[in-house]
Amino acid sequence: MKKAELRKHYLSKRKAISAEEMATKSQQIANLFFQNFDLSTIKNLHIFLPIIKNNEIDTWLIIRYLQQNFPEINIVIPKIFPEKSELENYIFDEKSLTENHWGILEPSGGNQEKILPEQIDLVIIPLLAFDKQGNRVGYGKGFYDRFLQNCSPKTLKVGLCLEEPIEIIEDLNKFDVKMDVCITPTKIYSFENKFNISDR
Repeated sequence: MKKAELRKHYLSKRKAISAEEMATKSQQIANLFFQNFDLSTIKNLHIFLPIIKNNEIDTWLIIRYLQQNFPEINIVIPKIFPEKSELENYIFDEKSLTENHWGILEPSGGNQEKILPEQIDLVIIPLLAFDKQGNRVGYGKGFYDRFLQNCSPKTLKVGLCLEEPIEIIEDLNKFDVKMDVCITPTKIYSFENKFNISDR
């Protein structure tokens, strides 16, 4: 299937998930992340803030655990600039969050500390679907592909997805950036040698 068809299909599936099921799946994903990733060398960790009303994976579970157990890690969140089709990254400061016109909480960007893409050690990426080669279907705006292209080759790219992988995404292009790893509620899929994990 092509990206537009996959996007429509998986957005529809996501809308049908109950709040209780979403809470369970989000917790399963957060558990797998912390059980399987060595964060001892991570200084800057980028993570998206969820749109709960759109049934996105609740990444607040990961953020709260990081705050409590890994205070040395800088939590970095995106600010979207639609006029440039780009995003910038700022150190997480809950008191400075504002809601953009998509209903996404993001940094105000005022006096907050900006982090360059090449400074980020691990990126947690939103997506709707992915294939067995590590390619992803996002929301179609291209913000994350542009951002990931500017990250260091050493940056670990970790997707979070409610669904298991499909065989192939038919209409990939040269701007698509593969994930290294994708976490579903039941399993971790590894696509690159940067992260080796046994079949789970």
